[in-house]
Amino acid sequence: MFNFKDIFSVTLILFSVIDILGSIPIVINLRKKEGAIHSGRATIISGVLMIAFLFLGQSILKLFGLDIGSFAVAGAIVMCVIAMEMILGVTLFKEDGGGSGSIVPLAFPLIAGAGTLTTILSLRAVYETPNLLIGIVINLTFVYIVLRSTSWLEKKLGQSGFNILRRVFGIILLAIAVKIFKEHILI
Repeated sequence: MFNFKDIFSVTLILFSVIDILGSIPIVINLRKKEGAIHSGRATIISGVLMIAFLFLGQSILKLFGLDIGSFAVAGAIVMCVIAMEMILGVTLFKEDGGGSGSIVPLAFPLIAGAGTLTTILSLRAVYETPNLLIGIVINLTFVYIVLRSTSWLEKKLGQSGFNILRRVFGIILLAIAVKIFKEHILI
């Protein structure tokens, strides 16, 4: 039932899709706007979304009459807005005072976004569920460590390093959003 090769494959695939290292500038920017990032809450909510989608994803989308493509396009639009904030240095997401920055856009769509959730559905067709669950947990552990380390990383980068990274990763995030949008809008 447990296959270490499959666990390793699932972990690497999800690691590349989640791309928490590439999201560090977004997380730092969000922490500056919100005042704090709730690393534990964001990780738990992301985990709940991933595991729920593993077991109920197809059914949830069908319940609302949605397909994976529509879900991916919606996530791509949110990612596009975040990328524009990063590139232009403007604030488009308004703060609601409830500290929801750990949920939107951090837990969804950055960590457990459309790409991650659709990948989980795809992996479910290839790998056994226990191996998928272990791969998800390994990734969530790494996500938590990175989220807890953002203050330290920001100090090491400095303001100018942060500004450069924010814009570079903003362009990359915009390109990923356009790719997701392009792939699913033409279906």
